[in-house]
Amino acid sequence: MNIFTKAGLLFHIVRWRLTWDRHDSNYKPAGVTNPKFMSAAEAVELIQDGDCVFSSGMAANARCSIFFWALKERFLATQHPRDLTWITVGAQGSRGRTPGTLEELDFEGIIKRWIGGHLETFKAQLRLGQAGKLEIHRLPQGVETFLLEAQARGEDCLITSAGVGTTMDPRVDRGSPVVKGVGESLITVAGEQLRYCLPKINVAMFVAGYADEEGNIYKKHMSCVTESYESALAAKKNNGKVMVGVCSIVPKNEKEIFLPADKVDAVVVNPVVEQTGSIPFTRYWPMFTEGANEDIDDAVERLKFVNNFLKITPVRKEVECALARMTANLFTKVARPGSYVNIGVGLPEEVSRLLYEGGLYKDVTFVVETGALGGLPAMGIFFGSAINPEKIMTSAQIFHLCYEKLDVTVLGLLQADCEGNINVSKRGEGPINYVGGGGLPDLAASAKTMIFVGSWMANADLRIEDGKMKIVKPGIPKFVPQVDEITCSGSQALKLGKRAYYCTNVGIFQLTRRGMELIEVMPGVDIQNDIVAQCPMRFVLPESGQVPVVPENIVTGEGFKLSWQK
Repeated sequence: MNIFTKAGLLFHIVRWRLTWDRHDSNYKPAGVTNPKFMSAAEAVELIQDGDCVFSSGMAANARCSIFFWALKERFLATQHPRDLTWITVGAQGSRGRTPGTLEELDFEGIIKRWIGGHLETFKAQLRLGQAGKLEIHRLPQGVETFLLEAQARGEDCLITSAGVGTTMDPRVDRGSPVVKGVGESLITVAGEQLRYCLPKINVAMFVAGYADEEGNIYKKHMSCVTESYESALAAKKNNGKVMVGVCSIVPKNEKEIFLPADKVDAVVVNPVVEQTGSIPFTRYWPMFTEGANEDIDDAVERLKFVNNFLKITPVRKEVECALARMTANLFTKVARPGSYVNIGVGLPEEVSRLLYEGGLYKDVTFVVETGALGGLPAMGIFFGSAINPEKIMTSAQIFHLCYEKLDVTVLGLLQADCEGNINVSKRGEGPINYVGGGGLPDLAASAKTMIFVGSWMANADLRIEDGKMKIVKPGIPKFVPQVDEITCSGSQALKLGKRAYYCTNVGIFQLTRRGMELIEVMPGVDIQNDIVAQCPMRFVLPESGQVPVVPENIVTGEGFKLSWQK
């Protein structure tokens, strides 16, 4: 990437930083006579006390910022609307770091009940829950999207095996409430399966690229559409309202209409509407658009530069890089060319990076929960989009595809136990430390092979010396007798015939009928002293008694090269 490109990206970042909270909720283009076209301030007047609101978007992608700002301004001025039920699927907060997210609505009284899939980024709402001022529920992301489809058909509930054996299963734990006893569970038992329900949505809000003068909506140039289509149909089925933010008005094109005007009640044209974080539709980046064919090496470098400058993506140290190489090497053994693959956030992104650098990404089809199919999953602030996606689908469509075709998913972990259970949803006590399962319950239910990757211990001192992995100082075990919360059930995985692997700094475990089996070990790691003596989780060794040692080039990275293995 040359100096001119870097200078352009720096200018882009600085301009965004200086203007990221500027907006005009009263803005409305001149000369438009269609009453559907409103300012954001006028649109949010459609929301009444006690309504059930659904907002679409994922991380920085397709944020409903203009609606969040307008609703905040209305509430501060009038103390209305109040006692809303708010539903989200993907992460729409920013951990308090940037404006324009759902965290704008951090006032007691505006939201009474919040239902979501991934909850960790909504720190403002989690603090309200911690103080007992907000009822919070968690549901699997894929299940939520299917419930939107159900509401559009006039149905209230969905019966599925997703989440069976997890903390959301009332036979195991408390169902949907994040705090036990605070709110009635939206999940009940239905034989061997679970019945999920959602309150009826009567307001749906999302942003898109463009509208024509009739109010038809177009998804052109979007990085993802998430749940916008299904939530709009659900709201209209429930005799509710649909409001859409767009960047500008375009000529009508029947073939490209995403949502017809008769399904839309308010169109808000505003220049702050973004394609994704820092990028307004008025200056959209082609790399994120459906069917794009941008130079992928240049695109990756641009995203890496932005993320590093913003310090969004952690700088991985050599121990974490070794773990990523080991996980990627395992991937080449258990996946095959032609596989459908899902990559999670965090350390799994490093696996995606290695597949890209090794050229193997061309041999698989990546699927992103937001609806991006094909291409290369984007990282950091752009997570949820993809570089050169073949197709932009809705979240519901992509989750249906996962249930039909997903071969491998690579996900992070907070804890694992001797039953092969995984905890990714609970960091500590109370709502403020709650993460949520996100799409993991759906991905675990649909993928044939699951690869979990995470550090062996928290706060440990591990180093690489002379091509060996050394535990200088042990930390807090993450592989324990029993996880604090079951986000993925090991017994359910075995029952369904799935393969589950757990990659750590010391080696790889596989879930078998015999238990958690150590199938590979890092060079330099002493099984007795570094694993058995330090690990409260019961595990077994291969029946041969010999544990293969990971090649040294995985630890050092010297001469490391990925290739498909039998």
